[in-house]
Amino acid sequence: MGDSGYSRRIFWGVSSFQALAMFRRGLFYSYLSIYLRYYLGLNVTETTLFATLPMILNVVFQTFVWGNLSDRLQLRRTLIIRGELLAGIGTVLIWYVHTLTEDRALAGYIIIIGLSLIEIFWSMSNVGWSALISDIYRQEDRNAVQGRLISIGGLGRIGGVWIGGLLYDGLGRYYEGWGFQEGSLFFVASAAMFISIIPMMFVPEGGIGGQEETGTAADPGMDAAASDRIFVIFLIAMGLINFGRNSVAVIVSQYLVLETGFGVSSSTLSYIVNMQSLAIIFWGIGVGWLGRRIGNGRTLCLGAGLGMAGLAIFAAGSDLGLIYLGSFFLGASHAVVYASSYAFAAALIPPRIRAKRFGIFNATFFLSWGLAGTVIAGPITDVAIAFGYAEMFAYRLAFASAFVLTGLGLALQLVLIGMIIPKIPGKPVLT
Repeated sequence: MGDSGYSRRIFWGVSSFQALAMFRRGLFYSYLSIYLRYYLGLNVTETTLFATLPMILNVVFQTFVWGNLSDRLQLRRTLIIRGELLAGIGTVLIWYVHTLTEDRALAGYIIIIGLSLIEIFWSMSNVGWSALISDIYRQEDRNAVQGRLISIGGLGRIGGVWIGGLLYDGLGRYYEGWGFQEGSLFFVASAAMFISIIPMMFVPEGGIGGQEETGTAADPGMDAAASDRIFVIFLIAMGLINFGRNSVAVIVSQYLVLETGFGVSSSTLSYIVNMQSLAIIFWGIGVGWLGRRIGNGRTLCLGAGLGMAGLAIFAAGSDLGLIYLGSFFLGASHAVVYASSYAFAAALIPPRIRAKRFGIFNATFFLSWGLAGTVIAGPITDVAIAFGYAEMFAYRLAFASAFVLTGLGLALQLVLIGMIIPKIPGKPVLT
Protein backbone atom coordinates (compact mmCIF):
# COMPACT_ATOMS: atom_id res chain seq x y z
CA MET A 1 0.00 0.00 0.00
CA GLY A 2 1.58 3.24 -1.06
CA ASP A 3 1.22 6.83 -0.04
CA SER A 4 -1.78 7.22 -2.35
CA GLY A 5 -5.19 8.79 -2.01
CA TYR A 6 -6.17 5.66 -0.12
CA SER A 7 -3.53 6.15 2.54
CA ARG A 8 -4.25 9.89 2.79
CA ARG A 9 -7.93 9.20 3.44
CA ILE A 10 -7.11 7.08 6.47
CA PHE A 11 -4.46 9.45 7.85
CA TRP A 12 -7.08 11.33 9.88
CA GLY A 13 -7.99 8.08 11.62
CA VAL A 14 -4.48 7.11 12.67
CA SER A 15 -3.59 10.71 13.55
CA SER A 16 -6.68 11.07 15.74
CA PHE A 17 -5.76 7.87 17.53
CA GLN A 18 -2.20 9.13 18.02
CA ALA A 19 -3.39 12.45 19.45
CA LEU A 20 -5.67 10.72 21.95
CA ALA A 21 -2.99 8.20 22.92
CA MET A 22 -0.48 10.99 23.62
CA PHE A 23 -3.16 12.93 25.50
CA ARG A 24 -3.69 9.94 27.79
CA ARG A 25 0.02 9.37 28.35
CA GLY A 26 0.74 13.02 29.10
CA LEU A 27 -2.23 13.27 31.44
CA PHE A 28 -1.47 10.15 33.46
CA TYR A 29 2.24 9.40 33.43
CA SER A 30 3.58 12.93 33.83
CA TYR A 31 2.31 12.95 37.43
CA LEU A 32 2.13 9.31 38.51
CA SER A 33 5.78 9.29 39.60
CA ILE A 34 5.15 12.23 41.97
CA TYR A 35 2.06 10.53 43.39
CA LEU A 36 3.97 7.31 44.10
CA ARG A 37 6.99 9.12 45.56
CA TYR A 38 5.52 11.92 47.64
CA TYR A 39 1.93 10.83 48.42
CA LEU A 40 2.28 7.06 48.70
CA GLY A 41 5.83 7.20 50.06
CA LEU A 42 7.77 4.84 47.75
CA ASN A 43 11.50 5.42 47.28
CA VAL A 44 12.98 6.47 43.93
CA THR A 45 13.80 2.96 42.73
CA GLU A 46 10.35 1.68 43.74
CA THR A 47 8.66 4.46 41.76
CA THR A 48 10.44 3.31 38.60
CA LEU A 49 8.73 -0.07 38.90
CA PHE A 50 5.47 1.40 37.56
CA ALA A 51 7.23 1.61 34.21
CA THR A 52 9.62 -1.34 34.48
CA LEU A 53 7.28 -4.23 35.28
CA PRO A 54 4.57 -3.18 32.80
CA MET A 55 7.14 -2.65 30.04
CA ILE A 56 8.67 -6.08 30.59
CA LEU A 57 5.26 -7.69 30.13
CA ASN A 58 4.58 -5.40 27.17
CA VAL A 59 7.75 -6.53 25.41
CA VAL A 60 7.22 -10.22 26.19
CA PHE A 61 3.67 -10.21 24.83
CA GLN A 62 4.53 -8.03 21.81
CA THR A 63 7.39 -10.32 20.81
CA PHE A 64 6.10 -13.78 21.63
CA VAL A 65 2.30 -13.52 21.53
CA TRP A 66 0.73 -10.60 19.68
CA GLY A 67 3.49 -10.17 17.10
CA ASN A 68 3.26 -13.81 16.03
CA LEU A 69 -0.54 -13.67 16.05
CA SER A 70 -0.59 -10.46 14.02
CA ASP A 71 1.76 -11.89 11.37
CA ARG A 72 -0.04 -15.21 11.17
CA LEU A 73 -3.53 -13.73 10.85
CA GLN A 74 -2.43 -10.35 9.42
CA LEU A 75 -4.44 -8.51 12.08
CA ARG A 76 -3.52 -4.93 12.93
CA ARG A 77 -6.59 -2.76 13.60
CA THR A 78 -8.35 -5.53 15.52
CA LEU A 79 -5.48 -5.76 18.00
CA ILE A 80 -5.41 -1.98 18.48
CA ILE A 81 -9.14 -1.72 19.19
CA ARG A 82 -9.29 -4.67 21.56
CA GLY A 83 -6.15 -3.59 23.37
CA GLU A 84 -7.42 -0.07 24.05
CA LEU A 85 -10.85 -1.29 25.13
CA LEU A 86 -9.51 -3.79 27.66
CA ALA A 87 -6.87 -1.37 28.96
CA GLY A 88 -9.50 1.31 29.50
CA ILE A 89 -11.61 -1.02 31.62
CA GLY A 90 -8.55 -2.15 33.55
CA THR A 91 -7.49 1.42 34.35
CA VAL A 92 -10.72 2.12 36.23
CA LEU A 93 -10.39 -1.15 38.14
CA ILE A 94 -6.87 -0.20 39.25
CA TRP A 95 -8.13 3.02 40.79
CA TYR A 96 -10.90 1.23 42.68
CA VAL A 97 -8.70 -1.54 44.07
CA HIS A 98 -5.91 0.81 45.17
CA THR A 99 -8.40 2.78 47.30
CA LEU A 100 -9.43 -0.31 49.28
CA THR A 101 -6.36 -0.21 51.53
CA GLU A 102 -5.16 2.43 53.98
CA ASP A 103 -1.56 1.22 53.63
CA ARG A 104 -0.11 3.76 51.21
CA ALA A 105 2.87 1.65 50.17
CA LEU A 106 0.55 -1.28 49.42
CA ALA A 107 -1.69 1.05 47.39
CA GLY A 108 1.37 2.03 45.36
CA TYR A 109 2.20 -1.58 44.60
CA ILE A 110 -1.41 -2.27 43.64
CA ILE A 111 -1.08 0.45 40.99
CA ILE A 112 2.23 -1.00 39.79
CA ILE A 113 0.88 -4.56 39.56
CA GLY A 114 -2.36 -3.37 37.98
CA LEU A 115 -0.56 -1.38 35.30
CA SER A 116 1.61 -4.43 34.64
CA LEU A 117 -1.47 -6.55 33.94
CA ILE A 118 -3.20 -4.06 31.65
CA GLU A 119 0.07 -3.56 29.76
CA ILE A 120 -0.58 -7.01 28.33
CA PHE A 121 -3.56 -5.47 26.52
CA TRP A 122 -1.74 -2.28 25.57
CA SER A 123 0.95 -4.41 23.95
CA MET A 124 -1.71 -5.62 21.51
CA SER A 125 -2.26 -2.03 20.47
CA ASN A 126 1.46 -1.19 20.32
CA VAL A 127 2.50 -3.98 17.98
CA GLY A 128 -0.59 -3.57 15.81
CA TRP A 129 0.13 0.15 15.43
CA SER A 130 3.78 -0.31 14.43
CA ALA A 131 2.96 -2.90 11.77
CA LEU A 132 -0.07 -0.98 10.45
CA ILE A 133 1.95 2.14 9.58
CA SER A 134 4.44 0.05 7.59
CA ASP A 135 1.56 -1.78 5.88
CA ILE A 136 0.02 1.46 4.68
CA TYR A 137 2.98 3.66 3.76
CA ARG A 138 5.96 3.20 1.46
CA GLN A 139 9.46 2.92 2.88
CA GLU A 140 10.54 6.35 1.62
CA ASP A 141 7.50 8.02 3.24
CA ARG A 142 7.58 6.40 6.67
CA ASN A 143 9.93 8.89 8.34
CA ALA A 144 7.79 11.86 7.28
CA VAL A 145 4.55 10.07 8.18
CA GLN A 146 5.83 9.14 11.64
CA GLY A 147 7.06 12.71 12.06
CA ARG A 148 3.64 14.13 11.23
CA LEU A 149 1.95 11.64 13.52
CA ILE A 150 4.22 12.40 16.45
CA SER A 151 3.73 16.12 15.83
CA ILE A 152 -0.04 15.69 15.99
CA GLY A 153 0.50 13.52 19.05
CA GLY A 154 2.41 16.41 20.59
CA LEU A 155 -0.72 18.53 20.41
CA GLY A 156 -2.64 15.84 22.28
CA ARG A 157 0.17 15.58 24.81
CA ILE A 158 0.01 19.33 25.54
CA GLY A 159 -3.67 19.02 26.39
CA GLY A 160 -3.07 15.92 28.51
CA VAL A 161 -0.19 17.40 30.51
CA TRP A 162 -2.10 20.65 31.09
CA ILE A 163 -5.29 18.93 32.25
CA GLY A 164 -3.26 16.48 34.33
CA GLY A 165 -1.57 19.38 36.12
CA LEU A 166 -4.95 20.90 36.92
CA LEU A 167 -6.48 17.65 38.12
CA TYR A 168 -3.49 16.52 40.18
CA ASP A 169 -4.33 18.94 43.00
CA GLY A 170 -7.98 19.55 42.07
CA LEU A 171 -7.46 22.97 40.45
CA GLY A 172 -5.43 24.02 43.47
CA ARG A 173 -8.40 23.53 45.79
CA TYR A 174 -7.37 20.20 47.28
CA TYR A 175 -4.15 18.37 48.15
CA GLU A 176 -1.26 17.22 45.95
CA GLY A 177 -2.24 13.77 44.67
CA TRP A 178 -6.01 14.38 44.80
CA GLY A 179 -6.45 13.59 41.11
CA PHE A 180 -5.14 10.05 41.54
CA GLN A 181 -6.55 9.34 44.99
CA GLU A 182 -10.07 10.44 44.09
CA GLY A 183 -9.90 8.91 40.62
CA SER A 184 -10.32 11.80 38.18
CA LEU A 185 -7.00 11.14 36.44
CA PHE A 186 -7.83 7.45 36.10
CA PHE A 187 -11.29 8.22 34.73
CA VAL A 188 -10.15 10.78 32.14
CA ALA A 189 -7.32 8.50 30.96
CA SER A 190 -9.76 5.61 30.58
CA ALA A 191 -12.24 7.79 28.67
CA ALA A 192 -9.48 8.82 26.27
CA MET A 193 -8.82 5.14 25.50
CA PHE A 194 -12.47 4.46 24.80
CA ILE A 195 -12.76 7.51 22.53
CA SER A 196 -9.56 6.58 20.67
CA ILE A 197 -11.29 3.42 19.45
CA ILE A 198 -13.73 5.48 17.34
CA PRO A 199 -11.29 6.80 14.70
CA MET A 200 -9.70 3.35 14.40
CA MET A 201 -13.06 1.98 13.28
CA PHE A 202 -12.53 3.89 10.01
CA VAL A 203 -9.01 2.56 9.41
CA PRO A 204 -8.42 -0.59 7.32
CA GLU A 205 -7.36 -3.82 9.01
CA GLY A 206 -3.87 -3.68 7.53
CA GLY A 207 -1.65 -6.66 6.81
CA ILE A 208 0.29 -7.33 3.64
CA GLY A 209 -2.71 -9.10 2.08
CA GLY A 210 -0.82 -10.75 -0.72
CA GLN A 211 1.40 -7.74 -1.43
CA GLU A 212 5.11 -7.68 -0.62
CA GLU A 213 5.01 -11.35 0.39
CA THR A 214 8.13 -12.26 -1.52
CA GLY A 215 11.64 -11.28 -0.58
CA THR A 216 13.73 -11.81 2.52
CA ALA A 217 14.90 -8.27 3.20
CA ALA A 218 12.93 -5.04 3.24
CA ASP A 219 15.66 -3.03 1.49
CA PRO A 220 16.32 -4.36 -2.05
CA GLY A 221 19.95 -3.23 -1.76
CA MET A 222 20.75 -5.96 0.80
CA ASP A 223 20.47 -9.69 1.12
CA ALA A 224 18.80 -11.19 4.16
CA ALA A 225 22.04 -11.99 6.00
CA ALA A 226 23.35 -8.43 5.70
CA SER A 227 20.00 -7.03 6.74
CA ASP A 228 19.91 -9.24 9.83
CA ARG A 229 23.47 -8.28 10.87
CA ILE A 230 22.75 -4.59 10.58
CA PHE A 231 19.46 -5.00 12.42
CA VAL A 232 21.21 -6.61 15.41
CA ILE A 233 23.86 -3.87 15.64
CA PHE A 234 21.16 -1.24 15.20
CA LEU A 235 19.13 -2.76 18.05
CA ILE A 236 22.16 -2.57 20.37
CA ALA A 237 22.72 1.09 19.46
CA MET A 238 19.04 1.88 19.98
CA GLY A 239 19.08 0.06 23.31
CA LEU A 240 21.93 2.27 24.53
CA ILE A 241 20.43 5.49 23.14
CA ASN A 242 16.98 4.81 24.55
CA PHE A 243 18.19 3.44 27.88
CA GLY A 244 20.25 6.60 28.24
CA ARG A 245 17.59 9.12 27.24
CA ASN A 246 14.72 7.42 29.01
CA SER A 247 16.42 6.16 32.17
CA VAL A 248 15.57 9.51 33.76
CA ALA A 249 12.03 9.77 32.36
CA VAL A 250 10.40 8.66 35.61
CA ILE A 251 12.53 10.85 37.91
CA VAL A 252 12.33 14.13 35.98
CA SER A 253 9.12 15.24 37.70
CA GLN A 254 10.45 14.19 41.12
CA TYR A 255 13.62 16.21 40.49
CA LEU A 256 11.73 19.35 39.49
CA VAL A 257 9.26 19.38 42.41
CA LEU A 258 11.98 18.69 45.00
CA GLU A 259 11.62 21.33 47.71
CA THR A 260 15.37 21.60 48.23
CA GLY A 261 15.80 22.24 44.52
CA PHE A 262 13.54 23.93 42.01
CA GLY A 263 10.38 23.23 44.02
CA VAL A 264 7.97 23.80 41.13
CA SER A 265 4.21 23.41 41.52
CA SER A 266 2.18 20.91 39.52
CA SER A 267 1.01 23.68 37.18
CA THR A 268 4.57 24.93 36.59
CA LEU A 269 5.65 21.34 36.02
CA SER A 270 3.03 21.07 33.29
CA TYR A 271 4.57 24.08 31.50
CA ILE A 272 8.06 22.56 31.68
CA VAL A 273 6.86 19.17 30.45
CA ASN A 274 4.95 20.87 27.64
CA MET A 275 8.16 22.43 26.38
CA GLN A 276 8.89 18.86 25.33
CA SER A 277 5.50 18.73 23.63
CA LEU A 278 6.21 21.94 21.70
CA ALA A 279 9.54 20.52 20.58
CA ILE A 280 7.83 17.29 19.52
CA ILE A 281 5.38 19.29 17.37
CA PHE A 282 8.09 21.43 15.76
CA TRP A 283 10.64 18.70 15.12
CA GLY A 284 7.97 16.15 14.18
CA ILE A 285 7.01 18.34 11.24
CA GLY A 286 10.61 18.71 10.06
CA VAL A 287 12.02 15.25 10.67
CA GLY A 288 10.74 13.91 7.33
CA TRP A 289 12.58 16.69 5.51
CA LEU A 290 15.74 15.92 7.49
CA GLY A 291 15.49 12.24 6.65
CA ARG A 292 15.24 12.98 2.93
CA ARG A 293 18.16 15.43 3.06
CA ILE A 294 20.71 13.64 5.23
CA GLY A 295 19.31 10.11 5.59
CA ASN A 296 17.52 8.37 8.43
CA GLY A 297 20.73 7.09 10.00
CA ARG A 298 22.29 10.54 10.30
CA THR A 299 18.99 12.03 11.45
CA LEU A 300 18.93 9.44 14.22
CA CYS A 301 22.42 10.55 15.31
CA LEU A 302 21.23 14.15 15.41
CA GLY A 303 18.34 13.11 17.64
CA ALA A 304 20.68 11.32 20.04
CA GLY A 305 22.87 14.43 20.17
CA LEU A 306 19.88 16.60 21.05
CA GLY A 307 19.05 14.18 23.85
CA MET A 308 22.57 14.45 25.22
CA ALA A 309 22.30 18.25 25.21
CA GLY A 310 19.07 18.09 27.21
CA LEU A 311 20.54 15.63 29.70
CA ALA A 312 23.63 17.81 30.18
CA ILE A 313 21.44 20.80 31.01
CA PHE A 314 19.42 18.83 33.56
CA ALA A 315 22.63 17.49 35.10
CA ALA A 316 24.34 20.87 35.46
CA GLY A 317 21.75 23.63 35.06
CA SER A 318 20.81 25.63 38.13
CA ASP A 319 18.49 28.16 36.48
CA LEU A 320 14.87 27.26 35.78
CA GLY A 321 15.11 28.96 32.40
CA LEU A 322 17.80 26.48 31.40
CA ILE A 323 15.55 23.63 32.50
CA TYR A 324 12.91 24.82 30.02
CA LEU A 325 15.59 24.72 27.30
CA GLY A 326 16.73 21.26 28.39
CA SER A 327 13.14 20.06 28.27
CA PHE A 328 12.84 21.40 24.72
CA PHE A 329 15.96 19.48 23.69
CA LEU A 330 14.62 16.27 25.23
CA GLY A 331 11.35 16.67 23.34
CA ALA A 332 13.21 17.34 20.09
CA SER A 333 15.29 14.23 20.68
CA HIS A 334 12.18 12.12 21.26
CA ALA A 335 10.56 13.23 17.99
CA VAL A 336 13.69 12.83 15.87
CA VAL A 337 14.84 9.52 17.36
CA TYR A 338 11.36 7.98 17.26
CA ALA A 339 10.58 8.84 13.63
CA SER A 340 14.03 8.23 12.13
CA SER A 341 14.70 4.98 14.00
CA TYR A 342 11.28 3.65 12.96
CA ALA A 343 12.04 4.38 9.30
CA PHE A 344 15.52 2.87 9.67
CA ALA A 345 14.08 -0.29 11.23
CA ALA A 346 11.31 -0.57 8.62
CA ALA A 347 13.95 -0.65 5.87
CA LEU A 348 15.54 -3.68 7.56
CA ILE A 349 12.41 -5.70 8.42
CA PRO A 350 10.93 -8.12 5.85
CA PRO A 351 7.16 -7.63 5.43
CA ARG A 352 6.34 -11.29 6.18
CA ILE A 353 7.65 -10.97 9.77
CA ARG A 354 6.89 -7.28 10.23
CA ALA A 355 4.89 -7.42 13.47
CA LYS A 356 7.30 -9.79 15.24
CA ARG A 357 10.40 -7.77 14.30
CA PHE A 358 8.72 -4.53 15.28
CA GLY A 359 7.94 -6.14 18.62
CA ILE A 360 11.69 -6.65 19.10
CA PHE A 361 12.48 -3.13 17.91
CA ASN A 362 9.82 -1.66 20.20
CA ALA A 363 11.50 -3.42 23.11
CA THR A 364 14.37 -0.92 22.97
CA PHE A 365 11.85 1.85 23.60
CA PHE A 366 9.46 0.23 26.01
CA LEU A 367 12.05 -1.36 28.30
CA SER A 368 13.97 1.91 28.45
CA TRP A 369 11.02 3.75 30.00
CA GLY A 370 11.13 1.58 33.09
CA LEU A 371 13.93 -0.95 33.30
CA ALA A 372 16.60 1.71 32.72
CA GLY A 373 15.18 3.73 35.60
CA THR A 374 15.06 0.72 37.90
CA VAL A 375 18.61 -0.48 37.24
CA ILE A 376 20.34 2.86 36.53
CA ALA A 377 18.70 6.15 37.54
CA GLY A 378 16.78 4.91 40.58
CA PRO A 379 19.65 3.04 42.29
CA ILE A 380 22.16 5.81 41.54
CA THR A 381 19.85 8.35 43.17
CA ASP A 382 18.94 6.19 46.16
CA VAL A 383 22.52 5.06 46.84
CA ALA A 384 23.83 8.62 46.67
CA ILE A 385 21.15 9.76 49.12
CA ALA A 386 21.96 6.82 51.42
CA PHE A 387 25.61 7.91 51.45
CA GLY A 388 24.57 11.34 52.67
CA TYR A 389 24.68 13.37 49.48
CA ALA A 390 22.08 16.07 48.94
CA GLU A 391 19.02 14.93 47.00
CA MET A 392 19.62 17.44 44.19
CA PHE A 393 23.17 16.15 43.72
CA ALA A 394 21.92 12.55 43.74
CA TYR A 395 19.42 13.26 40.98
CA ARG A 396 22.07 15.12 38.97
CA LEU A 397 24.30 12.03 39.08
CA ALA A 398 21.49 10.06 37.44
CA PHE A 399 21.24 12.61 34.62
CA ALA A 400 25.02 12.49 34.13
CA SER A 401 24.96 8.68 33.84
CA ALA A 402 22.15 8.95 31.28
CA PHE A 403 24.31 11.37 29.26
CA VAL A 404 27.19 8.87 29.15
CA LEU A 405 24.97 5.93 28.15
CA THR A 406 23.34 7.89 25.33
CA GLY A 407 26.79 8.87 24.10
CA LEU A 408 27.81 5.22 23.86
CA GLY A 409 24.76 4.46 21.73
CA LEU A 410 25.44 7.44 19.49
CA ALA A 411 29.04 6.27 19.00
CA LEU A 412 27.86 2.79 17.93
CA GLN A 413 25.29 4.24 15.52
CA LEU A 414 28.01 6.44 13.97
CA VAL A 415 30.19 3.37 13.46
CA LEU A 416 27.24 1.55 11.86
CA ILE A 417 26.40 4.24 9.33
CA GLY A 418 29.96 5.46 8.77
CA MET A 419 31.95 2.22 8.60
CA ILE A 420 29.77 -0.90 8.44
CA ILE A 421 26.91 -0.07 6.06
CA PRO A 422 29.09 1.60 3.36
CA LYS A 423 31.02 -1.69 2.96
CA ILE A 424 27.90 -3.73 2.15
CA PRO A 425 27.47 -4.62 -1.56
CA GLY A 426 24.46 -3.03 -3.22
CA LYS A 427 24.86 0.33 -1.47
CA PRO A 428 21.68 0.25 0.62
CA VAL A 429 20.20 3.71 1.22
CA LEU A 430 20.02 3.57 5.00
CA THR A 431 22.51 6.18 6.19
